Order: sequence, then C-alpha cells, then structure tokens
Amino acid sequence: MDTTDSRSAIFSKIRTATGALKEKAPLPDYDVAITHSQPRLEGSDLWEIFCRNFKAVNGKPMASVNELAEFLETSGQIRGYCDPALMDAVGSKLRAAGLTVETTYDRARYDDYQFGITRASGAIAESGSVIIDDDRTSHRLAALSPWVHVAVLEKNEIHRTISDAIAAFGESPNIIWCTGPSKTADVEGILIEGVHGPGEQIALLV
Repeated sequence: MDTTDSRSAIFSKIRTATGALKEKAPLPDYDVAITHSQPRLEGSDLWEIFCRNFKAVNGKPMASVNELAEFLETSGQIRGYCDPALMDAVGSKLRAAGLTVETTYDRARYDDYQFGITRASGAIAESGSVIIDDDRTSHRLAALSPWVHVAVLEKNEIHRTISDAIAAFGESPNIIWCTGPSKTADVEGILIEGVHGPGEQIALLV
C-alpha cells in the first residue's frame, strides 16, 4: 500500500469513528441541585444576571449595534464576517459606520477576518456562557477563528441555569459553550486569553 492509499485508509477510519450517531445518546442522570450556586443568580432579570457573570469571565455584553461599531472601530477590528441572516439587524449598520463586512467566509483567507458575527443558540445567566451550535451558527470557523467573536442573541434565549440549558439541548451534533474569551493555563499555570480561539467574546442582545 502506497502513502496515498494509507492516508486515505486512515482518514476513512477517522470519518467512520467520528460520524454522527444514528440515535442521540440519552443524557446521563445527575443531581440538578449541584449544578448551580444561588449567589451567582441573584436578581430576576436574566440579561442583567448574564451580563454580571459574563463580565466576570472577561466577556463583553452589549445591547446596541452602535456600541459594537464603536468598540470594533476603536480597537482597530475593521474587517470581518457576518452571518447573512444578521445583515439587516447588524451587518448593514456596521457597513454604514465604515467597517468592511463580508457575508461569505473564505477559509483560505481566515487571517483577513478580524471579527466574526454569528447567531448564538442561547446563553446561560448562571455561568455567563454563550451557546453556539451547528444548527444555528452559520459558520463554526467564523465563530472560533477571528480575534473578536460576536454572538448575537435574543433575551428569550437566555437560560437561567446550566440545568435549564442542558434540558434545552436540541438535536445539533455539535454544541459549544463559550464562557468568555478562549483561555488556557497550560504553560506554568499562567492564564492566557485568545490562544485557542477568540481573544474577545462579545454577546450582542438584539
């Protein structure tokens, strides 16, 4: 078997092993009482609770496109991608502010995108996490590769607790919880942000 055949055989086995399950595995049983702490949930407005906990993990909550445009312009992040479904609500306003916004993400030019704007499928007030998945996120790489990721969500998509978010899992084969910017402390226990993903995580309420 030559190198090309060996490579094809290996990737074929990987695709088979990582393929989508025919039936979704049931969630394991767990004690709901141990999945949240009340001090992090003080208040009744889920957006306010989410903002408090999102800021605690260095996330940036925003409630207007004008605020987003000002942040992007001030920080020099002026070229990016926007989910076509969000162009009317977000992308067109950024273009009007002078930013370059594309609606097609070209994987070969990933270094050209300084920000990526995609739909969030939800958020978790308790942990300050935004949720993205393959069903509602137009392009996963556009959410993970640019330095700035903007997750766009509606207020009714905010779950109060982690348990609530788990109960609302859909059928998407890939669900990611983003709790602030990408972080790692692999090197000598020093926390560094923006190594394995966005260095700025924004949650934009529309």
